[in-house]
Amino acid sequence: MIKAIKIILALLLFFCLADLPYGYYQFVRFASLIGFAILAYDANQRGSQIEMIVFGALALLFQPFTKIALGRQIWNIVDIIVGLGLVFSLFIKPEKEN
Repeated sequence: MIKAIKIILALLLFFCLADLPYGYYQFVRFASLIGFAILAYDANQRGSQIEMIVFGALALLFQPFTKIALGRQIWNIVDIIVGLGLVFSLFIKPEKEN
């Protein structure tokens, strides 16, 4: 399920590069908040503090309640970096539990 969440979030973020209606971007913010919160919780359960902090910070960055105005170009760069990070994280083996 975690791999599916990462793939879906990456695809949603890559689609943000297209010129879509504003409602799509609001949907991506809600989906990202939920997805990154689940990923942070999973990382916490596995004991991976660094991943938990990264996913928690991403959940806060993408949250839809207090919008962070970065401008379209910077958001596109953020979307690409986060999307690529999610794709690359699929190939990294998670830390094993103690």
